[in-house]
Amino acid sequence: MKERCPVQPWRRYVSVFLLLSTTVETVSAVTHYSIPEEMEEGSIVANLATDLGLDVKTLNKRKMRLDVVANKKYLDVNKETGELFILQTIDRENLCSSKTNCFLKLDATIENPLRMFNIELEILDINDNVPYFRRDEMHLDISESTAVGERFSLNNAVDPDVGTNSVKTYHLSESEHFNIEIQSGRDGSKFADLILKKALDREQQAVHNLILTAVDGGVPARSGTASIIVRVLDINDNAPKFDEDHYKIDITENSPIGSIVIKLNATDLDEGANSEIVYSYSLYTSEKTQDTFNLNPNNGEITVKEMINYEDFRIYHMEVKATDKGSNSLSGQCKVTILVTDMNDNHPEISIKSFQSPVKEDIAVDTVIAVISVSDKDSGENGIVEIHIDDKLPFTLKESSDNYYELVLSEPLDREKVPEYDITFTITDRGSPPLSDNDTRTLELLDVNDNVPQFPQSFYTIPVIENNAPGALLSSLTAFDPDLHENQYLVYFIIEKEIVNTSMSMLFSINPENGNLYALKTFDYEIEKEFLFHIEARDSGIPPLSSNVTVHIIIVDQNDNAPVIVSPWCVHGSVVEEKIPRSTDKGSMVSKVIAIDTDSVQNSRITYQFLQVTDATLFSLDQYNGEIRTMRMFSYRDQRYQRMVVIAKDNGDPALSATVTIKLSTVETDVKAFSDLTEVPLEYDIFSDLNLYLVIGLGSVSFLLLITILVTCVLKCQTTKPSKAAPPSRNSVISERNSTIADSTLVSNDAYWYSLFLAETRKGKLVVRQPVPKAGSRYIVSSIPRSTGLTETSESAASTLQGSTTTGSSSS
Repeated sequence: MKERCPVQPWRRYVSVFLLLSTTVETVSAVTHYSIPEEMEEGSIVANLATDLGLDVKTLNKRKMRLDVVANKKYLDVNKETGELFILQTIDRENLCSSKTNCFLKLDATIENPLRMFNIELEILDINDNVPYFRRDEMHLDISESTAVGERFSLNNAVDPDVGTNSVKTYHLSESEHFNIEIQSGRDGSKFADLILKKALDREQQAVHNLILTAVDGGVPARSGTASIIVRVLDINDNAPKFDEDHYKIDITENSPIGSIVIKLNATDLDEGANSEIVYSYSLYTSEKTQDTFNLNPNNGEITVKEMINYEDFRIYHMEVKATDKGSNSLSGQCKVTILVTDMNDNHPEISIKSFQSPVKEDIAVDTVIAVISVSDKDSGENGIVEIHIDDKLPFTLKESSDNYYELVLSEPLDREKVPEYDITFTITDRGSPPLSDNDTRTLELLDVNDNVPQFPQSFYTIPVIENNAPGALLSSLTAFDPDLHENQYLVYFIIEKEIVNTSMSMLFSINPENGNLYALKTFDYEIEKEFLFHIEARDSGIPPLSSNVTVHIIIVDQNDNAPVIVSPWCVHGSVVEEKIPRSTDKGSMVSKVIAIDTDSVQNSRITYQFLQVTDATLFSLDQYNGEIRTMRMFSYRDQRYQRMVVIAKDNGDPALSATVTIKLSTVETDVKAFSDLTEVPLEYDIFSDLNLYLVIGLGSVSFLLLITILVTCVLKCQTTKPSKAAPPSRNSVISERNSTIADSTLVSNDAYWYSLFLAETRKGKLVVRQPVPKAGSRYIVSSIPRSTGLTETSESAASTLQGSTTTGSSSS
């Protein structure tokens, strides 16, 4: 392109583009020139004869003429000089309206021989128009409840100029509540949105007057202004809202007038007049768009108003307002983009030649899943097709040959995470606007037994109360396998484990289908306290997969054993008889009640109480160790026979108990009969005669002397030989009962039996053997053969007691 070169102030040459020239009879080459609009009449554009290679002297003879094609004649040719000059001033805006590029097409014809030349004259825009607004005033109604940041579309300024000479930016007068944001349309036009930057308060200021200035990009720049009147409305709770903020509609050219493009729908949550909606175009919508499409204000239906020409406009932008009929109406906006498509265009086509479905989830990476071919009947850029799928899918497309592609697996598959894939093949040509097509295929995955059954827990602790009913459900041990079909069907087994020649399958049973665990027998806590075994869950896949879980069965004790009184021993329903000297000191142990309970620690804790006692002031009972002791010395006023009923009660709920009746008699001396005789005279009146006093005094002295001698003799005779094992005690308990006990061993788990005791039986002595205390210690009560003779029995008992204690300590 040649630089513009001025010749005279009123004459200018412009750049010339010689596109093509030939030396044939009729020339079809196009000669291109560019000139600015508004050139003065007579201005020279170029020397056409020179550019076309014609002899200037022959122009008149060959009758050269210039014809304007479908336009007014703005130029002519000087046949004397061969120059192309301006015949009439050209206004680009009148000539080409809103088109960006403006061209004048002319035909230059000469005769002898006949030749025709095509000339194209491009009219360049100059900044000769001022931006202006279609409306000098823009009225906006804004609710005071409008949130900060809300935007409002303003009427855009129009500048007939194009390019850099069109509207470039907008300015808003100073305001503390508003500012503007410049937006650009697809055609390069500039729009301004009014943005609320500070909340409005109608009570403080009801109207805001703003000035919007539009400035073009010419040199020098030109500008135009419009007034914006913002009226602040009182609160109307809900503004109408469209189903979508932006609609895109494709419509073919030459659609019949009146055909429906789209039916917009806006809703308002208010009631009455506030929910009745009127649809209208906003100021954002150009006049061309409003002339082309009709908007029904009642139902929001957009229809074709005039014939649509693809070559004139391919995209229409509009903004539709939905305004309610409330006293302070609110409105909502949506943008509608209408894409005009050429009826002669051809969409690209896709063909799935092969598609494998279903496939196993363990299929190898790089396996070909499908073969696809693409085609487009168009040519050039419009016929070049590109194909793609979603990038998030574990597949890639590889081109195998011209217009053939392979869908290849790029990542390992896992059916448990994604059971199937919807693969959409999208093809797009390179046309403008591009056309596309798609085809969706579903790839199903077949299950592979690649998941081991899983239990929710790795260890189960199951408490079972003793005396349970056989066949009772203990727990449900259910595992989960995410595989499908036979790979998911689980079978449950008890892993065999023998305990004391007893198989676990004889004690427990598990339902192989649902994992329900049952007890096959009644458990006794005193015999069996816990079981530990494993449960296996195995699927039905090939090969099968399995996992196991540990089960800990804990037998929970019930208070099902009543205390057994082992000392003093007596036949059920009989009375234990004990003797004690009347001279027993205060605090001496009269007897000791010992009971044992075979239940667990809590249920076997025993306390002792008196149910009945002849004299509650004479004896005390320790509630923990069962010792019965004297609370005071015996007096001669106390009854000779004392009867005590002692109850031994365990700590269970409900509590169980056992009782023993002890009949205690005091031992008297041999002078007791004589003492009784001497008491008879006391019943007579001793104050009848003075002499009687002397007799009574002498008799009393003699009586006391005799009693002293008798008591001394009795005590001397009753003294036994001391045992080698233990020294004699002043106050000993004499047992004269003939009770029976079987030759057996009783066991207690309670550390309560800390003391040692002896109980005389017909066959032997009972001994409690006490181990060194530690967790889980057992205290054993066993029988010992009885010796003959009181002294030998004591020695034997002491010896056995000492041996039992030693054995218990060593065993612990």
